[in-house]
Amino acid sequence: MTPAEHDTAGSDEPSPETVACCRANWQAINDRVAAACRRAGRPADAVRVIGVTKYVGLPLTRAVLAAGCRDLGESRPQALWEKAAAINAEPTRPRWHLIGHLQRNKVAKTLAVRPLIHTVDSERLAVALSREAVANGNEAELLIEINLAGDTGRSGAEPSAATELVSRVVGLSGLRLMGLMGMASHPEAGRDPRQEFAGLRRLRDQLVHRFPEAGGLSELSMGMSGDFEAAILEGSTMVRIGSALFAGLE
Repeated sequence: MTPAEHDTAGSDEPSPETVACCRANWQAINDRVAAACRRAGRPADAVRVIGVTKYVGLPLTRAVLAAGCRDLGESRPQALWEKAAAINAEPTRPRWHLIGHLQRNKVAKTLAVRPLIHTVDSERLAVALSREAVANGNEAELLIEINLAGDTGRSGAEPSAATELVSRVVGLSGLRLMGLMGMASHPEAGRDPRQEFAGLRRLRDQLVHRFPEAGGLSELSMGMSGDFEAAILEGSTMVRIGSALFAGLE
């Protein structure tokens, strides 16, 4: 039985073997992040690693947390709610990130978890978040998702629409706009991910100049297991790592 199979054999707790494997993977990822930061002339702590646990259950999610990862990313709101309910009561509480699409009818339960929402791509969603945050006396932290690939099948605002969207978001109460998020094109598209990441950084810099009231838009969430080093070289502050965390557990 593999460690991953053991974790699904009736217990919500990971096996020691699984935790050890995740810890080794976590260290290797951080070593690569540090090396990329050195190449970019940036301090290693300038980049936050978000452990993406959207494809695994509670045992492996706990294993990632036990390995040292303090930022966890989920794609489905329901999974975010369920895992937060199980884990937030424990001594080591992660910082949650929603990295998948958020429907407006799921805003209330999602904001109760207080995640950083990476995927705001419309004024309608921003307004729904604002209303819920104000109603509960909270502040919703968010990133605007930009469609870097120009693929109509992907979520995210078009780069040409970013200025208008930011102008709407910064005027809403209860929101803290922290920056931008983007995913590079699929490798089969034959495009250079580093150029796409550079384009997102340039867009962020233009928006900072245009909207000083936005507070700097300091966060750039870009880069995943296959391209995070290129993203770091172009200024990423958050990399979203999933498959590399679970190497050896398949």
